[in-house]
Amino acid sequence: MAYTVFVDGQEGTTGLRIHEYLAARSDVEVLRIAPERRKDAAERARLLNAADVAFLCLPDAAAREAAALVTNPRTCLIDASTAHRTLPGWVFGLPELAPCQRDALRAGKRIANPGCHATAFILLLRPLVEAGLVPAALGVPATSITGYSGGGKKMIEQYEAAQASGAEPALTSPRPYALSLAHKHVPEMMAHSGLTARPIFMPIVGNFYQGLAVSVPLDCAALGCTPEALHAALAARYADERFVRVLPLRDPATLEGGFFDVQACNGSNRVEVFVFANDSQAILMARLDNLGKGASGAAVQCMNLHLGLDEGLGL
Repeated sequence: MAYTVFVDGQEGTTGLRIHEYLAARSDVEVLRIAPERRKDAAERARLLNAADVAFLCLPDAAAREAAALVTNPRTCLIDASTAHRTLPGWVFGLPELAPCQRDALRAGKRIANPGCHATAFILLLRPLVEAGLVPAALGVPATSITGYSGGGKKMIEQYEAAQASGAEPALTSPRPYALSLAHKHVPEMMAHSGLTARPIFMPIVGNFYQGLAVSVPLDCAALGCTPEALHAALAARYADERFVRVLPLRDPATLEGGFFDVQACNGSNRVEVFVFANDSQAILMARLDNLGKGASGAAVQCMNLHLGLDEGLGL
């Protein structure tokens, strides 16, 4: 049986990558819209309602408009925008979030794909909050460094033009942003990590195409826990997860090299989790491909689960 799939917003970074994942699959028929009709609401509505699964790879406002066009109760929407990630009636598209999450994804018809920064942050914090090792009311600081593909087509073009001409030396340095402390991923980071306090989050864009790492510093002495307890809680929670791997405490391979490779998960759907520590302090780190598990790979994983397929199919 072939499932019908439509990608609304197929020309964007996430939509193009979803098409790449699906291109080699014989179990999926991808519905395509003619380029000249991409803004034709009636044609988009027809394709959205003809699909078993429709991916929304659109800005927030456009994603809300597209969702409103769907009247077919069989159509499952997977929204890659920020629009629905904290709304009732939408399942958060992170299968590893909780033991019951896969059942919710199989049953749900409205799935909100997580943000890339949020995915790494939530996977680090939720098990520790649930274990009582990190208080829910703690204002957790976090830093994320990511490749410029996370900024979409406009930022990609900006960096590639600068690389070709050498005209913008400012782009060769890491660039912290969202300094108003209002990054669009913060609401979902708070809502799905179990935290009741707003995280203190600073993302940084670097002069590389893809890859992402979120780091969270913790004062173990002040929290009354040990780095060993933090690592054990993470290792226990993800022991049976195929796409989440917890590396050894104070990972010897990383420490031997002396530097952390932000891009080591590129081209995959996996997340790697680390705990680096001395006797009283720890730095939690999670890395992933912002275009894979941080976006398109996660969306396809959710599609597979919803359809009752092997969740790693095509990934």
